[in-house]
Parts: sequence; C-alpha cells; structure tokens
Amino acid sequence: MSVSPALHPPTFPQPKAMLELIKPITWFPPMWAYLCGIASVGVSPWGAWPMVVLGVVLAGPVVCGMSQAANDWCDRHVDAVNEPHRPIPSGRIPGRWGLWIALAMSVLSLALGWQLGTWGFAATVVGVLAAWAYSVEPIRMKRSGWWGPGLVGLCYEGLPWFTGAAVLSQGMPSFQICTMALLYALGAHGIMTLNDFKALEGDKLHGVRSLPVTLGPEVAARVACTVMGLAQALVIALLLIWGKPVHALCVGLLLGGQVWAMGRLLQDPKGKAPWYNATGVAMYVSGMMITAFALRGLGVAG
Repeated sequence: MSVSPALHPPTFPQPKAMLELIKPITWFPPMWAYLCGIASVGVSPWGAWPMVVLGVVLAGPVVCGMSQAANDWCDRHVDAVNEPHRPIPSGRIPGRWGLWIALAMSVLSLALGWQLGTWGFAATVVGVLAAWAYSVEPIRMKRSGWWGPGLVGLCYEGLPWFTGAAVLSQGMPSFQICTMALLYALGAHGIMTLNDFKALEGDKLHGVRSLPVTLGPEVAARVACTVMGLAQALVIALLLIWGKPVHALCVGLLLGGQVWAMGRLLQDPKGKAPWYNATGVAMYVSGMMITAFALRGLGVAG
C-alpha cells in the first residue's frame, strides 16, 4: 500500500528551492551598480581583478541573495496569500531552514566583505544590517511605502556603486561619484514602488503600507515615475555643469524613452508594472553606466 508524500513532508530543502529562495533575477542591479562604481573611478581594474570579481559576487549572489532569503522568511505569512507557490510557504523549504539559510549567508557576506578592505567591509556591514532592518520585526522598514523602497534603492544602487569606487580607488570616492550614486539610489525608490504592485493584496491584509496600498495604484505609479524622472533630470543637469554634454545627451535620450514607457504604464499601472520593469528599468540602468563613464575624468578618490 503506497503512502502519500503529503504525509511525509520534506526534512531538508530542495536544492532548486534554495536557488529560487535567493532569486538570481534580483542579483543584477547591485552587481551592475558595483561595476558602475568600478567604471566611475578612472583606474584600470585589471590590476585588481580579484577584488572586482569578489565584489560582484558579494554584491549579487551573496548579499542580495541573503536579503532575499531574509525577506522571504520574514514575509512567509504575506507570501502565503500573495504567492503561495514560493519556496517557504509551499513547504519546499521546510521548517526554519529559510531562517538558517539567511543567517548563514549573513555570516558569509561579512567574511567575504572583510577581504575587500576597510571600505568594502564597512559597506558590507551596512548592507547586511539594512537587509534585516527592511524585513525583520519590530523594525520592518518595508511597512513604510516611503522608507522601505528608499532603503532598498540605496542598497541596490547607491551602496554597491560607492563600494566599487571605494575598493578600486582604495579611499573615499569623490564628491561627484557619491552624488551620482545617491541620485540613482533615490531614483530607484520609484522602481521599488512599482515592484510593490505585485504584492498589493497581501500587503493590504498584513498591514504593509506600501505606496500602492496607501495612495492607490494610479497615484503610486505617478509618484514612482516622478521620482525616477527627477533623479535623472538632476543627473543630466550635473553632467552638463561638469562639462560632459555628450554623456548628458545620451542619458537624456534614455530618459525620453522612459517617459514614453511611463505614459503606457500610467494607462494601467498594476497591469503594466511588470512590463515597465523590463523596459523602462533597462533604460534607467543603461544611463547609470553612461554616467559612470562620464565621471572617469572626475572620479578621483578624496
């Protein structure tokens, strides 16, 4: 007589489920931002290629992967409503394994960050603390539609950019580099707001006050577009002031493409948010790298 698998739930997580837990698709933004930091300094990376590779791995699979595991563990009740097929609510990562994975990756993050020197380690500590502050009670900054996306934008775009520049230059990055990293991090607040559309129902149920919940999808989408657009407009203005008109023109053209995509997004914010994340965001991050190369003549560590 056969026994139903449901009577014997798995004791250990499935390898595929563990990979799904740390969400490889989310690794790209911090890895890209770290490379923007490397490009913005104006120092050849070839002599320090191990630090470049280590930083990319740390920013993406390790720290970002850890943040995803921590978020999914802390969000397991919300995900049971929004996305019950995810590894933890579905049982493919059983018991407290989601927590153990997040904690183990936190330790691994700090160990690898130590190899990047003082600035790299300090940035890693900030990234690990921010990941837990975003998700864990009683801090749980993701409950706020203003502070939560701001923290994620800072850690996805600004902090890795700063880290790449600091590691390669072995010092505090220049004012210009820090300013551009901060502006793109602020603009990413809008990207993270659009990302909240997919969790609208579960956020309402569990008291997460994302902007789509508190303002409604239409107003939240307008706020997100405004934040992204204004941040890039400031980038363009500064590039012109700093004598980089060609780079400013390229970023301006990419912003124009985003404005067109924003027009489509605003026609159906909830339905078009995933489409915008695949189109407008691609133009946003392309502008980041163009800006990074514009800073090469200016990006001397201070």
